[in-house]
Amino acid sequence: MMKVFFSMTSMTRNLSGVFVVLCVLMAGFANPARAVEVQEVTSKGGITAWLVEDHLNPLLTIDFSFRGAGAVTDPAGRAGLANMVSGLLDEGAGEMDSQTFRTEMENRSISLSFDAGQDHFGGSLVSLTRERDTAIDLLRLALSEPRFDEEAIERIRAQVIGGLRRAETDPGSIAQRGFFAKIFGDHPYARPVSGTFESVAAIHQADLREFVRKSLARGNLVIGVAGDITADELGPLLDEAFGSLPDQADIATAPAIAPDFGGIEVIDQANPQSQAIWGQKGIPRKDPDFYAAYVMNYILGGGGFSSRLTEEVREKRGLAYGVYSYLVDLEQAEMMLGGVATRNDAIGQSLSLIRAEWQKMRDDGVTQTELDNAKSYLTGAFPLRFTSLGNISGMLVGMQADDLGIDFIDRRNGYIDAVTLDDVNRVAKDLLDPDNMTVIVVGQPEGELAF
Repeated sequence: MMKVFFSMTSMTRNLSGVFVVLCVLMAGFANPARAVEVQEVTSKGGITAWLVEDHLNPLLTIDFSFRGAGAVTDPAGRAGLANMVSGLLDEGAGEMDSQTFRTEMENRSISLSFDAGQDHFGGSLVSLTRERDTAIDLLRLALSEPRFDEEAIERIRAQVIGGLRRAETDPGSIAQRGFFAKIFGDHPYARPVSGTFESVAAIHQADLREFVRKSLARGNLVIGVAGDITADELGPLLDEAFGSLPDQADIATAPAIAPDFGGIEVIDQANPQSQAIWGQKGIPRKDPDFYAAYVMNYILGGGGFSSRLTEEVREKRGLAYGVYSYLVDLEQAEMMLGGVATRNDAIGQSLSLIRAEWQKMRDDGVTQTELDNAKSYLTGAFPLRFTSLGNISGMLVGMQADDLGIDFIDRRNGYIDAVTLDDVNRVAKDLLDPDNMTVIVVGQPEGELAF
């Protein structure tokens, strides 16, 4: 999923009330050596969730996402609306004002948070088993009866504006905004998820209520559940939590767009370092060659200290602490992105090295040893994704959102193992495009820049 500039969630705003839950969550790691059995549970009301039972600890996690309901649907002049809603849903609901609602969560060690991305609006609930009925009721109220009191609206608005103000001087945020504005033009993807000073100031209570009414529905909802609950117990809770939502969402699909890649742009900022973001065309998640591209990217820049970019830029020359690349698959666009931060006098050399590695992999491919090492790591590390209930429930949501199938966990390593040297080298030649990349540099780079 694409990262947002910053996101208002109750978890980041207030951690004191979930200390007990977090302690249990840390202790409640699922055993990665055990098989992960995913069950499909459908309630009497027709609401479906994917469930992984784990009764080692008295803890339950529920992750959920409303597809297509993210920032891309923000109306013109109201950028940041979805993000504002995500910060307000737990600020009072039903008969409970903000203080009462949050006190109830804290007293019962319940964590409820919401998050807005470009293409989705989602949330997460964590509760001890003994408090799950109360937790489900609070989730129901937050989704179906949010208050949006003026005091809470103005407080969250001030927090968002404070974040925007900090982002004005943060090189990474500046580079990201500049990059997406350049490649997406007037498409909604060009707008910051958190909005602008003007758009956030223009958001009113009616806008917030309209977003909830139109965007949060059973028809665009996917749910992942992990922890101390059985399938029979989960069904009624799904109806309780989500049954009062409308049947279908009333949101328009964003238009497909081919990002306009190409060229270097420098955004002047008086810093001793320059921050660079670059990107080129990507590959859809459903493309048959996705796993070959995934392995290729691990070798090129996604493998941390094992990657070629880190070896050339950091290990051999000490030009940057970190350099990376990754694949992004938005609903309406695909990209391959990367980033590096280094001294102003070293950014030109860093970018030249990165381009050279991009070109080298395209022209010469990877070696069998690199492929074997990448596949060994990617398959061996996969079970670590199941070391906490929150990771599991989140993965179940992602599996549904990407239509990967309920048996994806069993099949996933097979996809990696099936990637051949010919696959990776063919995809590298087809996908990597060093002559058509967009580069945004924030800082005061010295010397000539070329990519």
